[in-house]
Amino acid sequence: MFEFVFDIIKKIGAGSYTNLIAYTIIFIFILIICIVIKLISKVALVRIMTKITKQTKYKWDDILVKNKFFHRLSWLSIPVILKIISGNLPNYNSLLEKIADIILILLFVFITSSLINSFDEIYRGFEVSKVRPIKGLLQVAKVVLFIIGSVILISLLIGENPIVLLGGIGALTAIISLIFKDAILGFVAGIQLTANDMIRIGDWIEMPKHSADGIVIDLSLTTVKVQNFDYTVTAVPAYSLVSDSFINWRGMEKLGGRRIKRSFNIDTEGVKLCENDMLNKLRKITLINEYIDNKLVEINDYNNELGADMTTLVNGKHLTNLGTFRIYIYEYLKKNPHIRKDMPLMVRQLKYEGEGIPLELYAFTNTIKWEEYEGIQADIFDHLYSVISEFELSIYQQPTGRDIRISLGKK
Repeated sequence: MFEFVFDIIKKIGAGSYTNLIAYTIIFIFILIICIVIKLISKVALVRIMTKITKQTKYKWDDILVKNKFFHRLSWLSIPVILKIISGNLPNYNSLLEKIADIILILLFVFITSSLINSFDEIYRGFEVSKVRPIKGLLQVAKVVLFIIGSVILISLLIGENPIVLLGGIGALTAIISLIFKDAILGFVAGIQLTANDMIRIGDWIEMPKHSADGIVIDLSLTTVKVQNFDYTVTAVPAYSLVSDSFINWRGMEKLGGRRIKRSFNIDTEGVKLCENDMLNKLRKITLINEYIDNKLVEINDYNNELGADMTTLVNGKHLTNLGTFRIYIYEYLKKNPHIRKDMPLMVRQLKYEGEGIPLELYAFTNTIKWEEYEGIQADIFDHLYSVISEFELSIYQQPTGRDIRISLGKK
């Protein structure tokens, strides 16, 4: 081809510019051929494959189109053309072959990268991806791919053996480790998190140190993205989930019950032994009338056996309004349709610390939905606050300005 063009230019009479004009024409011709072949391959491969994928019921081919797999594949026609044409340019065949090799390496890297992205997206369509996410591993594979591609590319440009360059990179391991410290730590942490099943996509985790309290939406090589309940997104370093503590609420969601663990303080001034008038009044409460009757029989038997002088309340054994109220709360929770009966349920008295006697409710709701859980919890305490006076008890609270004015005889 070069001789043919050279002869034509020579006949025209270009003189000393014959070679320059000939090579310029040939390179323009090569460029035009590459453009035409690229357009043909784009129409033949990309557009046709796009139409085919739209007609199929599978999703994986649509994902390949989305990640430009076929688009990048169509570029392979250019290095093939350059390889074919290079034989017709004796003085420039090595240059064209090197350009073709460089394009082939770049295409290999980008095509493989598209395949990795597509595989990740296809894999995330399965439920197992939430249990065993592989995004971090695929990111490591992409990093290795780009490093190898870069080494081979540089070796082609400078004419050195790639193995020699890899040996030189080995000497820079310390610097590389420093630069990619987060990536390395994240990779190791990602393996630990997935191998030990510590976290999954969709888990509700709580990590106050990083202001994270919400649902895990993404697991990558270096970060874990958490969508908080106010719809903000917190990016937590992956290695922090291994080095620091965090709460994973997956067990609660799996069991289908959310814990109520909340206390309120009873004013000590109202605590007393139950006399007959109070007992007769409390017997009218359906939830505890059976308990009171059974307990009175037990107490009377004990006192008779003891021979206690019952003319004074301090002698013998008696019911207290606080203990009876505690039993009432327990029975109320047992009858509540929103409380799980197959999970721990108790009402306990906590340590007295000078600000009333704390009673704690420990139970589990039959729902894990936040709004429903808060509503159930609020309804329970609304009821208890409103009925506590029936037991001649009151909630302890710090003195207010109104209390002080009343104590001073002022309105």
